[in-house]
Amino acid sequence: MRYLSKLSCVTALIIAATAAASAAATASGPTAEQRVDGVIVVAGNTCTWTNARTSANPPAALTIDRTTINRPGGNLSCSGSITAVLNNNPAVTFDDAAGRAKADVIDITGQQSGISCRYKATNVLWNRDGTTRKYVNQAFTATKTSGSFLCPGSVSTAAGDASLLFH
Repeated sequence: MRYLSKLSCVTALIIAATAAASAAATASGPTAEQRVDGVIVVAGNTCTWTNARTSANPPAALTIDRTTINRPGGNLSCSGSITAVLNNNPAVTFDDAAGRAKADVIDITGQQSGISCRYKATNVLWNRDGTTRKYVNQAFTATKTSGSFLCPGSVSTAAGDASLLFH
């Protein structure tokens, strides 16, 4: 059960991290570099990546390039024995007036001890942190799309358990 809990948490972590992004510049500040960093901590495991490419700067609608998150082109890493892979290029839209962002679909696979679980979350919502381009997730649930019978049918991520930073 501990394994499933960790895998669920990491899976949720990656979903969350990939869905949103934020920037060191203020929302009305200088032009960003079209990069995004992500971090999430769940059940004692931390997954992070830095400098993933985006197709535009917020608040313009953009796509996050999974090849610059996943290894070997990216530097996604998780503490502990869990690994994760982003299976899609999430599209993110922004509502600057409301201080929110939304990712269309996040499709990830988590693996631990040779067991893989694939999950998808849709319409993941993020809240901007003040006037920065840092976004923190709202609570969401990802549904299992494939994997071992040991994988839970869904995984939930609590509000605030993930954030991203566009820069």
